[in-house]
Amino acid sequence: MSLKDDDRMLLVKMQMEKSRSDMHTAEVLVGENMYAVAAGRLYYAVFHAVCALLIHDNIRIKSHKGAYTMFCLNYVNTGRLPRMYGKWYKDLENMREESDYNCFYDVSLEDVQSWISPAKEMIDTIEEMIKEEK
Repeated sequence: MSLKDDDRMLLVKMQMEKSRSDMHTAEVLVGENMYAVAAGRLYYAVFHAVCALLIHDNIRIKSHKGAYTMFCLNYVNTGRLPRMYGKWYKDLENMREESDYNCFYDVSLEDVQSWISPAKEMIDTIEEMIKEEK
């Protein structure tokens, strides 16, 4: 099933709004000393921005792994986005998974704070790409 352009652009907008909301939530959670949960929100902030870009460009995905793979194939490996974005995305996913599923893994304030700027950079860059390609 293919989306009409108006529906697709609405979905892109909604994904970017979710991305911004998750970014804000992560920052609030850091202020509340809830670092593991903040790590998850940072990952999801980037994930939703990546989904927005993929939807914008009519690239279908079915999973988190699919989003990562298609992001790298279509944007990182082609040079449209810096290689470090692929690494950052994977590192954020790993931190989220460790904090969610490994009771021995402890996310620190420094861990989360070190990811806020890279996550914002990725989200801002993706949002600019979407605006430029309308």
